[in-house]
Amino acid sequence: MFAMLSFALLVSAVLNIALGSVQIPLRDIAEVLLRRNDNRMYEDIIWQIRLPRLVMAAVLGGGLAVSGFLLQTFFGNPIAGPFVLGISSGARLAVALTMIVFLDRMQAASSWVLVFSAMIGSLACMGFILLLANRLKHMSTLLVAGIMIGYICSAVTDFIVTFASESDIVNLRGWSLGSFSGMNWENIRAASAIIGTGFALSLLMSKPMGAYQLGEAYARSVGVNIRWFRIALILLSGALSACVAAFAGPISFVGIAVPYLIRRLFNTSRPLIVIPAAFLGGAVFCMGCDLIARTAFVPTELNVSTVTSVFGAPVVIVMMLRRRKAG
Repeated sequence: MFAMLSFALLVSAVLNIALGSVQIPLRDIAEVLLRRNDNRMYEDIIWQIRLPRLVMAAVLGGGLAVSGFLLQTFFGNPIAGPFVLGISSGARLAVALTMIVFLDRMQAASSWVLVFSAMIGSLACMGFILLLANRLKHMSTLLVAGIMIGYICSAVTDFIVTFASESDIVNLRGWSLGSFSGMNWENIRAASAIIGTGFALSLLMSKPMGAYQLGEAYARSVGVNIRWFRIALILLSGALSACVAAFAGPISFVGIAVPYLIRRLFNTSRPLIVIPAAFLGGAVFCMGCDLIARTAFVPTELNVSTVTSVFGAPVVIVMMLRRRKAG
């Protein structure tokens, strides 16, 4: 299964480089990547536009899938995810505020400032959800509460945008609809540092996660500190989803659909297997969706969140129907 995912990742990467408004033959792609081609146009398209975009789609897609799996482990529910629980909307609100303030006063906001603000917004929403979790015992009610939090954050964001300048509105609109366009190697280094650290820490926590999946009582019996484990899980998930929101905007259904598909594909929920597989699956899913967004209606480009919704929402519906039959 890992070999299949790796092959799918390679095929997606080649297609993302080759296809677009300018078609690039495979031979020219190989020569440009090996620095043996003097075609300046192909070199600029590959190294400055398409390669950074596909790498960022892979990194952020993998991070979003891992974030979704961490949340599903925390809540014990496969429907939990950054988008459904309103975490992405909280990050969107914080980034919107930051972009308006910094664009007015400093003309630019660094990647790290946006990531930090997105993390603050996502963790604030997650903290509110955890407070509700102490009062709402039913998971379905908690999920509805998370959706309502997302609506509130979206409403506040729209209210702020109403009083923003035209340049701010254009920037916020382009960011809030979700897109991997305009990425550069500096963005990739910043995102890779955050996502890579979160991925490594998630793997280190795979053993206590496996124990937690068997119940809190069992986890305590094998020495897991439930309180600190939950805090670590929330911080990791919040950091991963915040990084995605900061660089590409809110991207829907990846954090729910991909972990579910990976668990079905591997027929296991073991974190040590699911975490790396979900990262690969999220990378392939987002790269494929971004390819469709770029090429389906050339020269018009769709928002990547639109495409992920088209393919991710049916997976969630099937998942809910299966759970109902199982129940």
